[in-house]
Amino acid sequence: MQFDLITMGRLGVDVYPLQTGVSLAEVSSFGKYLGGTAANVAIAAARLGRSTSLISRTGADPFGEYLHAQLREFGVDDRWVTAVQRYPTPVTFCELFPPDEFPLYFYRYPKAPDLEIRTEELDLDAVAAARIFWMTGTGLAEEPSRSSTLDALRRRAKRGTTVFDLDWRPMFWPDHAEATRWYREALQHVTVAVGNVDECETAVGTRDPDAAADALLAAGVELAVVKQGPKGVLARTRAEETVAPPVPVDVVNGLGAGDAFGGALCHGLLGEWDLAPTMRFANAAGALVASRLACSSAMPHEHEVDALLPPDSPDSPKAQAPSA
Repeated sequence: MQFDLITMGRLGVDVYPLQTGVSLAEVSSFGKYLGGTAANVAIAAARLGRSTSLISRTGADPFGEYLHAQLREFGVDDRWVTAVQRYPTPVTFCELFPPDEFPLYFYRYPKAPDLEIRTEELDLDAVAAARIFWMTGTGLAEEPSRSSTLDALRRRAKRGTTVFDLDWRPMFWPDHAEATRWYREALQHVTVAVGNVDECETAVGTRDPDAAADALLAAGVELAVVKQGPKGVLARTRAEETVAPPVPVDVVNGLGAGDAFGGALCHGLLGEWDLAPTMRFANAAGALVASRLACSSAMPHEHEVDALLPPDSPDSPKAQAPSA
């Protein structure tokens, strides 16, 4: 089977407070959800009708069983999600201080199972055949995940679309220079790079969006996507660029917005949409999830994203490209 999208990387359980504006010390009730960037991107694309699969690992515990059940419920193939006996499934807590403060507390000790992905366990033929392969910066943080991620990239050899989600998490990298080293290695093997200004600084040494986009293109990518917060999203190829403005919503939880953006970006790339409608659609998908509490279960369907876009905009996906 050729998947539209295979993602590789972080998977765990998100535990979100059901009260906003208070610290975890005061929270009295929580909700449990599937989490992790790579998993959420796969779910977001599946919600939009794409065939998706995830490469990751869990603990051999009830939380791991829960994640398998959730992946299947969301329509994500879990054949390459395997258990690690010696490490527990990761749990992440967050605090909700809308509109822009959402502290995260990662419990990935003594080591997260998703950093135990090994090359010999990969289906490299499937990775090479997927229409899009999506990997993340977190997967480069430790061995053996680092080597297996790079081996997957080398085997893929820029076939189709290969996306590097820069996904900079400083708590996973004790040495910033080491992160930059491995980010630059991975950039040689991908066609699309996606990140905010902090992540771009780690990858190419500058927070300036224009300079970062140019540096990513110089590193070999074909599409650079730089998230600028309230200034919107800059997307640049060697032939064109667009800036998608932010979509105004009442923010509840901003943590899943980037993953929804990623799944929607893949949807537009798979549909061969023009650059401007792809970015506007992805931005709207991210905004929708920011207006909801959860991440995975909040990923929108296509009609929900369409409803948030201006109906007569010349940059809407419906105006410029067929919906898949």
